[in-house]
Amino acid sequence: MKKTIKKMLSLILCLVLVSGTMVMITGCNGDLMDPPWVSETTEDTEIKTEKSFTFVVTDADGNETTFNITSDKQYVGEALFDEGLIEGEEGPYGLYVKYVNGMYADYEVTGTYWAFYIDGEYAVSGVDKTDIEDGREYSFKVEK
Repeated sequence: MKKTIKKMLSLILCLVLVSGTMVMITGCNGDLMDPPWVSETTEDTEIKTEKSFTFVVTDADGNETTFNITSDKQYVGEALFDEGLIEGEEGPYGLYVKYVNGMYADYEVTGTYWAFYIDGEYAVSGVDKTDIEDGREYSFKVEK
């Protein structure tokens, strides 16, 4: 009797599994569905990679020159370098900017340096490590 019940349960289990498999196979009709994270509008969506910011240069006499920069670079330093607005050399703390808009400042030579500001506040990061944020104002000022 126990063998008969076991055989019966095995047969029922097999029939359920086969039926479930058949339902799954015929339910798809051969069509593959896109994963849920794929949207039909993906092709029409543009990803904005360019960011715009204002760049202000203040020379030793206090004269200001303003530039509107649009770039796809990640860092402010990269964007300004590509525009030909800054030059410098790598130092122990990152890029040591010596030329801004063609004007020279090097503390060891002239006793002045280029100070980097973000929205009018003295920056706590170097120009080469500062991420570009849309609409911000970045500036360099000659200081002693």
